[in-house]
Amino acid sequence: MEKKLKIVKKIAAKMLKLLKVEAKLDVSEDKENQAIMVQIETEDSGVLIGLHGETLASFQLLLSIIASREMGEWGRIIVNVGDYRQKREEVLRHMGLNAAQKVRFSGESVCLPGLSASDRRVIHLVLSEYNDVAAESEGEGKDRHLVIKPNKAG
Repeated sequence: MEKKLKIVKKIAAKMLKLLKVEAKLDVSEDKENQAIMVQIETEDSGVLIGLHGETLASFQLLLSIIASREMGEWGRIIVNVGDYRQKREEVLRHMGLNAAQKVRFSGESVCLPGLSASDRRVIHLVLSEYNDVAAESEGEGKDRHLVIKPNKAG
């Protein structure tokens, strides 16, 4: 694992250098998520995060692809800039709980468009704890969205 961590750190550092972003990098093993965690601390966090984390997701994907080729096997890599992921997860948690409350009150479905797959997953997990509402992803590609519905079985 130590070799994989060094490879990921080297590639991430090179990508940051090419982007002309000065940053402190910490690469570690995340046993709970069975992944390699890349923590980036920088003054240029907005450049790396982008709108709704799209740039961060792209950085993470490119890092994963390059590292997998270098290591000869696919491994999950999670990149975080500052405390972005924690803050985003909290926003999504509130979004999901608010939508669930609207569904409970009105009895009608609520649609949450414009979420990435990982954003939808967070809300799915949050709402899985409640029996009276159900979260379902519907649509294809860019039109994929999350629908929060009253759970008939709950």
